[in-house]
Amino acid sequence: MIRSILNKATYLLFIIGVSSLFSCTPSKNESDREEILYDEISKDLKSNILPFWEKYSVDKRGGFYGALAYDGSPIVDADKGCVLNARILWTFSIAYQVFKEPQYLDLANRAQHYFIDHFIDKELGGTYWTLKSDGTPKDKDKQTYGIAFAIYGLSEHYRATQNQKSLDEAIALYHCLENRVFDSENGGYIESFTKDWQKPNRYGYDGDGIASKSMNTHIHVLEAYTNLYQVWKDEGLRKQLTGLLDVLIKKVYNPRTYHLMLYFNDTWESLEDVDSYGHDIETAWLFNEASMTLGDAELIRKTNKIAIEIVNTTMEQGMNPDGSLIYERKGKYFQRDLSWWCQAEAVNGLLDAWRISGNVKYMDAAINTWDWIKSNMIDYKHGEWYSTVSVAGDADTKGLKASLWRCSYHNSRMGFRVMSFKDMK
Repeated sequence: MIRSILNKATYLLFIIGVSSLFSCTPSKNESDREEILYDEISKDLKSNILPFWEKYSVDKRGGFYGALAYDGSPIVDADKGCVLNARILWTFSIAYQVFKEPQYLDLANRAQHYFIDHFIDKELGGTYWTLKSDGTPKDKDKQTYGIAFAIYGLSEHYRATQNQKSLDEAIALYHCLENRVFDSENGGYIESFTKDWQKPNRYGYDGDGIASKSMNTHIHVLEAYTNLYQVWKDEGLRKQLTGLLDVLIKKVYNPRTYHLMLYFNDTWESLEDVDSYGHDIETAWLFNEASMTLGDAELIRKTNKIAIEIVNTTMEQGMNPDGSLIYERKGKYFQRDLSWWCQAEAVNGLLDAWRISGNVKYMDAAINTWDWIKSNMIDYKHGEWYSTVSVAGDADTKGLKASLWRCSYHNSRMGFRVMSFKDMK
C-alpha cells in the first residue's frame, strides 16, 4: 500500500469538514477521466522523471552533480546546492516507499550520507548554501529556506528507512531554526544569516534582497514542519507548526485579493506588489496538508475555504485558456513565461480543489493543464521536462535540467501525490 502523502484518517476528516460547503458528486464518466489522468501522470513519473535523475544525476566523485545540461550531460564543475540535494534526498526516499525498488533506496541513502557529511555545519549548526563541485563548503551563509528543505528531505528519509540518524539530524535542524531564526516577538522566521548567525549585509538567497521575511521561505518551513510532525509527534513542534500556519493565514495571505504577499520586513509590512501564481496555487494545497496533519476540524474548514479562494483566483488571473499557468504579476508587468514548476503545482492545486469540493471544473482544469504539459513541456527526446516554454510556445531546448533551483521535486511530487490520491479511492 502506498504511503499516502495525505494521511487517510485526516483526509476523511478533511472531507467531513467541507461537506457543508460543497455537494457535488463525480459521475462515472468523471471517474474514468480521473483514472486516465492519474495513470498518465504516474507513468510519466515512473518512466520519465525518475529514470532521468537515476541515469544522469549521480556524481561518481560523491553525491550528485550540481547541474545537468538539457540532454542530461553533467556540468562537472558546477557548485552543489543545498536545495537541489535536499530535494533529491526527498525524491528518492519517497520513490523507495512507493515502488519498493532497491535502486531508489541506494540513491536515497547516497543522498542522505552526502548531505549529512557535507552540507550540515557541524560546528555552528544549520546548513551551507552551496558546496564547490568537490564537496568542500563554498557559500557558508545560512538560508532558512535551505534548512527547511534539509528537514523535509531528512524526515522523509527517516520515514522510508527508519534511520535514526536522519531523524536526529532533522530534529537538530528544527531546533536550530527555533533557537536562531524564529522571531518570538513578531512571529515567523527570519530569512538569512551570516555563517555565524549574524545579520547579513543583504537578505535573500542571492544577497540582493531587502526583505527579512518572505512568503516562499515560510511556505516551505510549513511544508518541512508538516513532514517532520508526521514522523515525530512532538508537542513543541505541533505548537510551532500551528503558529506558523496561523501567521501565514493572517500575515501572508491577503483575504481581499486572494493572493499571497511575497516580501516583508520584521513586522510583516508588505514591501512589494507581486502576485506569484505558482506559489499561490502551491500554498493552497500546502495549507490543507498542514491542517489535516494537525487534525483540527475547524482549521481544516478554514484552509479548505482559503484553498478554494486561491485556486479560483489563480485560474481566473494566471491561467491561459490552454491550461498553462503564467509566472507572476509585478505591478503592471506580467511575466508570462511558462515554467515547469508552475505547471506541476497547478495540477497539484487543482486536484486538491477537486478532492475537497467535487466540483468538476477543477478536474477539467487539471486535465487541461496536464494535456498542455504532455504537448509542450515533456522532453520526449532527452527525458524529464523542459524548464521553460516561451509565451510564443517555444520550449527552451538548451535550458538546464538540474541546477541550484531546477530539481527532481515539483513534477515528481505531483506524480507521488496523484498516486496517493488514487490509493485512497
